[in-house]
Amino acid sequence: MQTNFTLAQLADPHVEAANSILRKCVHCGFCTATCPTYVLLGDELDSPRGRIYLIKDMLENDRPATQEEVKHIDRCLSCLSCMSTCPSGVNYMHLVDTARVHIEKTYSRPAADRMIREVLARVLPYPDRFRLALMGALAGKPFAGLFAKVPALKPLAAMLRLAPGLPHGRAADDKGGVHPAQGTRRARVALLKGCAQPVLNPGIDEAAIRLLTRQGVDVVRVKGEGCCGALVHHMGREEEALAFARNNVDVWIREMETGGLDAILVTTSGCGTPIKDYGYMLRLDPAYAEKAARVSAITRDISEFLPTLDLPKAETPRGMRVAYHSACSLQHGQKVKTPPMDLLRRVGFEVVEPFDPHLCCGSAGTYNMLQSEIAGQLRDRKVATLEALAPDVIAAGNIGCMTQIGSGTGIPIVHTVELLDWATGGPAPAALAGRAKAA
Repeated sequence: MQTNFTLAQLADPHVEAANSILRKCVHCGFCTATCPTYVLLGDELDSPRGRIYLIKDMLENDRPATQEEVKHIDRCLSCLSCMSTCPSGVNYMHLVDTARVHIEKTYSRPAADRMIREVLARVLPYPDRFRLALMGALAGKPFAGLFAKVPALKPLAAMLRLAPGLPHGRAADDKGGVHPAQGTRRARVALLKGCAQPVLNPGIDEAAIRLLTRQGVDVVRVKGEGCCGALVHHMGREEEALAFARNNVDVWIREMETGGLDAILVTTSGCGTPIKDYGYMLRLDPAYAEKAARVSAITRDISEFLPTLDLPKAETPRGMRVAYHSACSLQHGQKVKTPPMDLLRRVGFEVVEPFDPHLCCGSAGTYNMLQSEIAGQLRDRKVATLEALAPDVIAAGNIGCMTQIGSGTGIPIVHTVELLDWATGGPAPAALAGRAKAA
């Protein structure tokens, strides 16, 4: 793609990076076939190629974003399916992130939209605030239908409908600690606590810790760790996202230099993708560029790390059919597709994959609240393809996907690591209580 940025514009490293990305695009349109919003809406401007044109025009002319541009860019899920498809290596992730920052700086959203986004940014990344919000949501749930009738309040209705029951309490290691390996120690890792997952389902990390320690791994819960920054990053709130990133880099580097770490493990793939990108996000910060790159270099999704431990292979099948949902942040953002399924098969599960596994479920961080109608259509499509497999259980590697899919089906949905823990000596996942078949 030809671009026409001035030399003065290219002096800005963010513009220079965007220019480099834009020039790789060859207009081939392969991305349209795998873009969830284009598949649903059929509008070129709701495809990656169409959004690239909008972003190019907006940045080249160095002008504020328009309402039309914001509408189509807001509809992007950042599922990154287009990056898996693109033959030219266009880094759409970095380009759309740049566009969102530009929108946040130059566009004045309607008051209700600003309020909703401010609430999300001030609540979701903070577990204590999120717990309080969930308790408040119980009282608000009966009014969800009423709010849904008011266009400006549809995100609020979506929040209430997605909210589960009472939140879980704090984990015993909430302020940090070490879970020692059983037997001979083979590795020492930090396990990200995250922000939303410990409130919605602390059983996921409990299963991960049991599984890892049984395999000879010291598991560290690093004191001072916070949100990965993904939620605000995808809303274009760059400084807040970088502040979260810098905090985590500081505490992980300190742990690497004092106790030593073989890896930083993540059980929420929506967090793993930005953490692996910290090196890029902080590349222009001389105080953090090198440290952030070190952190990104040792960050792994837990499904990437577990194969190095050689989990015990099942001698007989477990008699349970598992439909595996591949989270976009894992398969497209991190290029981790087959390891989770291979692990599940290794420990004895029958694993099946739905039709169009590359298409998003509609969760996408805060997307299922801010773009609830499109998210609902994507969820229903995903649920239909999963239910068509007639599984006993659905497995996924991201709490956002689990919450989204779980809101549309009665089939139990669990984290991949919960099944792996159960199959190798741990308890059955809570979601399978009373339904799990004997091994």
